[in-house]
Amino acid sequence: MTVSAAAPVETLHRSGRPLLLAASLATLGRGRGDPCHRVTPDGALWRTSLMPAGPVTYRLVQRDPTSVHCRAWGPGAVEFADTLPDLLGERDEATGFAPRHPKLAEAHRRCPGLRIPRTGRVFEVLVPTILEQKVHGIAARASWRRLVGAHGAPAPGPAPAGMRVPPPAEVWRRIPSWEFHRAGVDPKRSRAIVTAAAVADRLEQTVAMAPEEAAARLRAVPGIGVWTAAEVAQRALGDADAVSVGDFHLAAMVGWSLLGRPLDDPGMVEYLEPLRPHRYRAIRLLEVTGQAVKPKFGPRTAVTDHRSH
Repeated sequence: MTVSAAAPVETLHRSGRPLLLAASLATLGRGRGDPCHRVTPDGALWRTSLMPAGPVTYRLVQRDPTSVHCRAWGPGAVEFADTLPDLLGERDEATGFAPRHPKLAEAHRRCPGLRIPRTGRVFEVLVPTILEQKVHGIAARASWRRLVGAHGAPAPGPAPAGMRVPPPAEVWRRIPSWEFHRAGVDPKRSRAIVTAAAVADRLEQTVAMAPEEAAARLRAVPGIGVWTAAEVAQRALGDADAVSVGDFHLAAMVGWSLLGRPLDDPGMVEYLEPLRPHRYRAIRLLEVTGQAVKPKFGPRTAVTDHRSH
């Protein structure tokens, strides 16, 4: 570990309702080797971020069912501490969510502390999401590790070994095409990242927009479609209704889990409509409670190596 002499910014967040830290923030990680997201053997969640004020490393520990202790290091620590309630889903309200399906009703009863987090860092969430477009998750996560490892800054404070702060937009803009290629990223995805980096400031403005307006702003960038915009909205904007239409597995999973048969995207959208504005919440509840089902009928999707193209 690299230890900084600077004292951490400490916060004890007490919520007025149940809070499941690990389950709520699990979607922010990009695999076990994510250099920006780490769960240590003691159960602590370590993450890094690049705040407007500078980089930050933070360590979150659940103290009891309604409180989380946070220590943050780096130039962005004070600014991050102000955003901690959003990250822990204090803006997220399940008011009006009363699913009739027995599985969803039971999942909601079992997990009253599940929250939809809101990082507020749009471009930071967008880059790994673009890397996950139309490729196997294993390959996308390997690309993320390689690129952040090469271009991210060391995490401030006593971060676990190997943790890095994600690069700023101006760094992503300067990464040469051949380096994306070596990281297994095809030209379509690398162009989308570089193009988004050029308008990163405008994308960050979506945190203050209504969901429909934010989605339109994101999708105006070439290479960002419905799926990518929804994945960003779920994590950066805390949108409990954003459905990842176009996901390779999602529609079938929803169908098998709730109807005992597969659905396509239009069928999934129609079926989930009565759950608006909590459609993504319903999906997360299925995942967190282990009730997400999708039978395996054949071999897994092959991992495509774009470096040979």
